[in-house]
Amino acid sequence: MKRRLATLLLTLIALSATAQNGVNLPFSQYAISMSSSISTTPLASSMGGVVYTRSGSNFVNPYNPASYASLQMESFVFDISMNLNSSRLTSGGQSVKDFDGSLSSIAIAFPVTKFWKTSLGLLPFSSTNYQTVVTQSIPGTTEQVKNIYDGSGGVSQFIWGNAFNILGGDPAKPSLQAGFNLNYLYGAMSQAITYDFVASDENYYQDTRRQKDTRVSNLTFDLGLLYRQPLNADYTLTAGLSIQLPQRLTVKDQSLIYTFVGTTTAEYTLDTIFPARGASSEYNSHLEQPLGVGLGLAIERNDRWTVALDMAYAPYSGLKYEEGIANPIFGDNGLRYGSNYRVALGGGWLGNPMASNYIGRMGLTGGVHYEHGVLDLALANGDWTLNEWGCSAGITFPMRKGRSKLVLTASYSNFGDSDLLCSEVLSIGLSLSSNERWFVKRKYN
Repeated sequence: MKRRLATLLLTLIALSATAQNGVNLPFSQYAISMSSSISTTPLASSMGGVVYTRSGSNFVNPYNPASYASLQMESFVFDISMNLNSSRLTSGGQSVKDFDGSLSSIAIAFPVTKFWKTSLGLLPFSSTNYQTVVTQSIPGTTEQVKNIYDGSGGVSQFIWGNAFNILGGDPAKPSLQAGFNLNYLYGAMSQAITYDFVASDENYYQDTRRQKDTRVSNLTFDLGLLYRQPLNADYTLTAGLSIQLPQRLTVKDQSLIYTFVGTTTAEYTLDTIFPARGASSEYNSHLEQPLGVGLGLAIERNDRWTVALDMAYAPYSGLKYEEGIANPIFGDNGLRYGSNYRVALGGGWLGNPMASNYIGRMGLTGGVHYEHGVLDLALANGDWTLNEWGCSAGITFPMRKGRSKLVLTASYSNFGDSDLLCSEVLSIGLSLSSNERWFVKRKYN
């Protein structure tokens, strides 16, 4: 068992490099990149984005840490999921398509005692990936300059979750579970603007590049509660609560402005404009995580049918970025922080593990979601509040007499504004949850 556990832990570390999304994300140039949407993960998209009331003995739900307490004794759950994304960016009547595949999550969970369950997992937190070229004429000259905006990198989160059975044990009586996540955020992002003057050798213009690199290494905390109330012999009401604690985090920034000569094979730095020679280019900046509250309600009939509703609110989306120098090299990028809320509605047939045929044991679920205020921008052409909406569905294929399962999901999301920039993403997700019996000591050889 120790060798298996060590192998899985090494897998978590080895796959962390693939946890970032490589699809083109123009909006990720704002703040510290684009936060990963809950609704596009295979777990959430199987039921339209509903997560706060989801729990079970054969999968891991990091969005409500209290859910780990549903794990059975003598069980070890290994959960891995991935996405294939086909995206289309539309602006001004023109569009471009992109395709990408990425790891969505990987996690393990197991019992420590009868009342205490624990989990380790890896999730992408945010992604930075964009490149835009804008060519402009210099007034009073025949010279043109290419403004090249590019960025890459992202932030991942390694989660250590713990959950406890506070009340219950009898399915016919109320139960209460509580849990917390300790999240380690880590990653690096590089963003730059290059001013490439066409025919600069003839007119003595010098190419310039502004670049900023950010390193993140911080801890955050989440809390969760899960309460179940049997209504009668057939129906059960479940309420879930997830709380993101407000925190102030410190990150390391490094900013440079320099002139260079570029060739088709290399780039040669001529001089550093900022910082001055001998000065350090590294400084501390800050991230503010707001208080976020997620509430979920679900009603189940005979553990076969369910309908669930999620609602979440935070003063703003993602992490508020405060740069640690008086005059940032990119200036004011127009990002504002307005109210963010998300609503998701989902449900479906969960499957009957006692069915005589395989189709009856399969699950079929779906739902819709809407998120307001993913980004708030004050740009030269007006103020924009960018929202997201989408729909999704999932099919569950039970394995190993119902202890393990394979979930196939399909989702569509629409983010942005067609008058500014609209991103449409069609995702196909695949999730494998393996439930093994690891903690049974053999009585006979």
